[in-house]
Amino acid sequence: MGTRVKPLLIRADASAQIGTGHVMRCLALAQAWQDAGGRVVFLMAMETPALEARLRSEGMEVVHLPVQPGSTDDAIQTANHARQVGANWVLVDGYHFGAGYQRVIKDHGLHLLFIDDIGHAEHYYADLVLNQNIHAHEGLYKSKEPYTRLLLGTRYVLLRREFLKWRGWEREIPEVARKVLVTMGGSDPDNVTLKVIQALQQVDMDGLEAIVVVGGSNPNHEELQAAVQDSRFPIRLESNVTDMPELMAWADVAVSAGGSVIWELAFMGVPIIGLSRAEQEEVLLQRSTQSGISVNLGGYHNVRPGWICEVLTGLAHSKEQRLAMSRAGRSLVDGFGPDRVINSMRE
Repeated sequence: MGTRVKPLLIRADASAQIGTGHVMRCLALAQAWQDAGGRVVFLMAMETPALEARLRSEGMEVVHLPVQPGSTDDAIQTANHARQVGANWVLVDGYHFGAGYQRVIKDHGLHLLFIDDIGHAEHYYADLVLNQNIHAHEGLYKSKEPYTRLLLGTRYVLLRREFLKWRGWEREIPEVARKVLVTMGGSDPDNVTLKVIQALQQVDMDGLEAIVVVGGSNPNHEELQAAVQDSRFPIRLESNVTDMPELMAWADVAVSAGGSVIWELAFMGVPIIGLSRAEQEEVLLQRSTQSGISVNLGGYHNVRPGWICEVLTGLAHSKEQRLAMSRAGRSLVDGFGPDRVINSMRE
């Protein structure tokens, strides 16, 4: 795009309730935009200090928008701000942005990239609709404008810059998986992480060790810290992690929520045991299990720690199954998603 590329305006939110996934996958495209010589501005209606610090540390600008998220006023102010900063592309990501929001952005003469997971809008006015999930299909977007282009499937997975240096890396699959990574998202308001820690403490295996990633928006840090202190084996809590691929490379297996992190784990070839916290996560985990990269335990409400322990123990002792899951993940996500999306925006 050259050094004269116009700024990119990103409208996305994060909070303890909605998590950080929307902003974090936007960060991946923001980094690619920076690498092409462009400036990036994030517009956010909710304050998340730790996440904002991460964005600013990477040279992104963060502006707070005093609006009801997803409202007409939100859309108008977003469009006006795009004009102020000189952006002609707006990236929008979040379930509270619907058809009317998209139409306002387009009526202001702007290009719109809309990131979606479940086809939640009644109609799509965006120039590009990106659904990076394995379950994405054209039937989700029957109601759209003639000019709307669909970018569907894991070819378009948005991986952050820190992942891309791991392209071509080969994972070693041990006979027994003893290194467990636990990641339940950036906020985990229902404290599913605690249930997984309780499951880990029931595992009877020599040499077991675990790293539990606790997001910056997680309100349960003290409770989790108390839970790991009495463990028979090392369990380390890690907060505000900036190098997730390093931890994923360390891990032999992951216990994970069903958000965008699934595609990061797949890229790193980590076998996944998945727990869903919402309907869209359940759909993602069902399809990722069908594709061979995960074992889906279903909704966390119905999962006992003893069952997590049982499934983890079985997978840990099955090298053949873990090898197949690892290979399936690497074949699904190749790390060129951000490039493909930016090339589509150029066109």
